Formats: sequence, C-alpha cells, structure tokens
Amino acid sequence: MKRKENEPMVMTPPRRRRAALTAALLSTALVLTACGGDADEPAEAAATTRSVTAGNGTIEIPAAPQRVATIGNTTLPFIDIGGKPVGVTAESESDVGLLPADQQATYAAATILAASADEVDMEKLAGLKPDLILTQIPDAEFALIEKQLAAIAPTVFFGLDTEWKALAGGLAEAGNLTERFSQQKAEFEGKVTKIQQTYGGIAGKTSFVDVTRWSSSDPGTFAIADIGCSEIARDDIGLDFPKAAAGADPLAWTALPFEQIGSLSTYDVITYPVDAQGRPTAPFAPVVETNTWKALPAVNAGRALGVFCPGNNSYGSVVRYLDSLDSALASLPADK
Repeated sequence: MKRKENEPMVMTPPRRRRAALTAALLSTALVLTACGGDADEPAEAAATTRSVTAGNGTIEIPAAPQRVATIGNTTLPFIDIGGKPVGVTAESESDVGLLPADQQATYAAATILAASADEVDMEKLAGLKPDLILTQIPDAEFALIEKQLAAIAPTVFFGLDTEWKALAGGLAEAGNLTERFSQQKAEFEGKVTKIQQTYGGIAGKTSFVDVTRWSSSDPGTFAIADIGCSEIARDDIGLDFPKAAAGADPLAWTALPFEQIGSLSTYDVITYPVDAQGRPTAPFAPVVETNTWKALPAVNAGRALGVFCPGNNSYGSVVRYLDSLDSALASLPADK
C-alpha cells in the first residue's frame, strides 16, 4: 500500500564518520599485525559493516545492528518482524492496543523520542547511542532532519510511496531480521493461496464493499475503504472490492453522510471493522445502529461481515487480518 508523495533524496555519510571508521580499521590492522595476525584478519574486521539501498541512496550500516531507533512509520513493522528498538516516535494508544502482548511490551520498553518525526529530540536520540536509524516520513520532513540523523548514526530512509511489502523487506534487511521476515512472508502467501482456493468460486460473481469510520471522522459520516486491509483482499486475493480511478484520490478520503448508507444496497457483501472480540469498532458503532444500515439487504441476509484489521503495513498484522477474513467468508450463506 503506497502512502503519499515523495521523491527519494541521496544521503552521503558525514566525512567525520568515514574518517572515524577508517581510523578504527587502521588501528585494528596495526594491533593484529603486532600480535602476529595474518593478512586476512583486517578484511574480516571490515566485514562488520554492509551496504543497503533505500530512498536516501546506498548506506553503510552495521552488519548486525544492536541498537536501532525507529522514526515515523517504521516502528510497528520493525517490531512485528522481531525488532526491539531502543527509541521510537510515539504511536497512538489504539494502534498499540491492537498489537500482541509481547509486541506491546517491546514498544513500552523503548524510549519515546517525540510525538512525531518533526519533533524528535536529537540530544535524547544521540544519548541512546543507536547504531542504526530507520525512518519513513514525508520527504520534506526528512530533508529537514537528514543531516542531524546521519550525524548520530547511519540512517535508512523510506519514502511514503514505498509499498508495504517493500517496506517490510527493507526493514528486515537493514535490521538483520530476514529469517523472521521470511517466515512471515511464507505464512502470508500460504493464507492468500488458501483463501483463493476456498472462495475462488465467489470471487468473480460477488461484489464486495468495505465501509469504515475513524475516530477522527465527522459525526454522521462514514467512508468506503479502498485502501488498507481491504486493498489486500482486492489486490492479493482477487475479491471484487471497489477502488478509485487511476490518478484519483482514494475513495476512503471522501466522507459520506449517513443518508448515503442506503447506496450500499447495490453490493452483495459488505465488510466493516470490528475489534479482536468481533464487536464493531467504537468509531463504526454509530453506523450499525442506524435504521438504514439495519434495512440493507446484505445485513438482513447475513452478508454483512465484521473483519478485524490490526494493521496493514507488515506481514504479521496482515496475516491476522487474513485469518479474520477467512472466518468471515466462511460464515456467508451458501448462495454466496
């Protein structure tokens, strides 16, 4: 899922960092020579770093980073693949509450650097002595703090237009967490295949629509969600969910008044957001309480499906969504 805007910027590591690295390697070589080390040993010391390519160019990073700081949208997907950041920008309580208990504990153990990337306390960040910084924020915000971040530690930047699978893979590569990432990716692919095989018969003849509300939505409004978890159901599984025309803003950005709930009657199946216990989310609850919703054909026919979406930017959270979608589809009446 692409987020918005961005042109990558190329970052050149500061000369001081290069000079320090060169001096360290030279010192190591001299010590090894004095101790009778063979000619191959300095090369092994140099192998403690590696290069990765991201939105800000090719960056030299530790081969196995131990103290990672995450800024912007990198925090939750990094934790999802097993990362344990030492510092993070704050996530909303509602998003953190959707994480498994162990991931909530990992987040709680990290130092909060700021409410958002543009407010990061650089002194606090430097005090954590990170050996790698991962960030996904708007290009304009990154341009303002790029040099400050790079002066603290090697920084790997992803633009907001980085698709979620590419972001997850990039974080795994940079964080040296490819084993966990590969396991999650394989699980995701297996569940997609299972759902395709199980419900392939309805994919081409059933129209779906995903509706939602956010805590920030204006009173008396809802939206058709063509981004987020339903995008995975549409693009990866092949279910017939609506999407915006090419080049147009996502349908999800348009607030629709409750008076238009009746327009959902043209769809065979409606999906809507529920919590982990299967209850309509607090923001969406007002929709299901309306008489217009209760009168919808899909609702009366048992074809309004509550689906749990804990997140859509990492394989672990998407797998949890697919499990919920699979169970929801299994509850459809036989004619659908």
